[in-house]
Amino acid sequence: MDPLALALVELGAVVFCLGLLARLAGRIGMSPIPLYLVGGLAFGAGGFVKLDGMHEFAHLSGEIGVILLLLMLGLEYTASELVTGLRRSWQAGVMDFVFNFLPGAGLAVLLGWGLVGAIVMGGVTYISSSGIAAKVITDLGRIGNRETPVVLSILVFEDLAMAIYLPILTAILAGVGFLGGLQTVGIALAVVTVVLVIALRHGHRVSQAVHSENSEVFLLNVLGLALLVAGIASALQVSAAVGAFMLGIAISGATAHNATRILEPLRDLFAAIFFVAFGLNTDPTSIPPVLGWALVLAVVTAATKMLTGFWAAKRAGIAMPGRFRAGAALIARGEFSIVIAGLAVASGAVPDELAALATAYVLIMAILGPLAARFVEPVVKALRRTPGAPPRTPERAQA
Repeated sequence: MDPLALALVELGAVVFCLGLLARLAGRIGMSPIPLYLVGGLAFGAGGFVKLDGMHEFAHLSGEIGVILLLLMLGLEYTASELVTGLRRSWQAGVMDFVFNFLPGAGLAVLLGWGLVGAIVMGGVTYISSSGIAAKVITDLGRIGNRETPVVLSILVFEDLAMAIYLPILTAILAGVGFLGGLQTVGIALAVVTVVLVIALRHGHRVSQAVHSENSEVFLLNVLGLALLVAGIASALQVSAAVGAFMLGIAISGATAHNATRILEPLRDLFAAIFFVAFGLNTDPTSIPPVLGWALVLAVVTAATKMLTGFWAAKRAGIAMPGRFRAGAALIARGEFSIVIAGLAVASGAVPDELAALATAYVLIMAILGPLAARFVEPVVKALRRTPGAPPRTPERAQA
């Protein structure tokens, strides 16, 4: 078959199947990310059918997917919200980083993957899925709950931490020396600082520059600027994802709302292809040997996320059920973890087993997180009603 025809047939089949998987995920009330990964595993290296025709398109589309994911994540926050959230949550954020980075890093060292593998796996286990957490909170009607601002503050801290972590990771994966690494980190911090200052003082001007009443012009302006900024950031070794995230922060107000509405279908399409592409490049036969470690890591980091959310909610004066809800909302891992693993595997600086472990881990956590968030409150209430449980005080009765 002609290469172009083959690529179109494969791409059309994959996108159609993604639609079916997304519909299935919606019906059973879970994130579609695990199903996208499984779909990629089924049709990639070592799968049932190997798709070679769409490989180049899938790689570029996956990069665009990462850029759109981070851009729209940045659109959710204003610079002032980020600064305020950082002030409120820095202690819980530091605790979150220590408790959830160390398990992944420690396992990588135990498996002999060295310092680079430890930094990568630490990032994979540290970062919660903002997308899954936001969807779960919305679906369960908890937006107005007292613990929700606590959860969002921790997620904001994680997003800012990624703005520093990703440039460091990019420099390490590229084999940059110590001085070069310091230069890369310095550039990243300078970029973050400059963008925050611009967003705080001149965010309305950035918004005006991309805004248009014509939806076609608006889409081209926002998407073109996002790709341009991401490309420049990548050239500076700051990470294309960070560049897109910071641009999203600089756009605010009604412009940010309209950009989210217009870009959402594109993000969903390219992000889905990104997850599939990651699965395509992972041999499913490499997962069973690391499945045990993935389960151990899942249990440990689910407990550490629960502890983080519980402690942060307790400091905010939230009662027992709300503390457990806060912890459960942070459990899921997803897009960011796969982005980190994808960057590492593409660089060739880590073993292929790391991709298999990251895939298995994210599959487990993306399923476990929404389930934990849905059922943690009934379980806590049932345990508190058991004979011998301490009596409920007014503070404990408060949700």
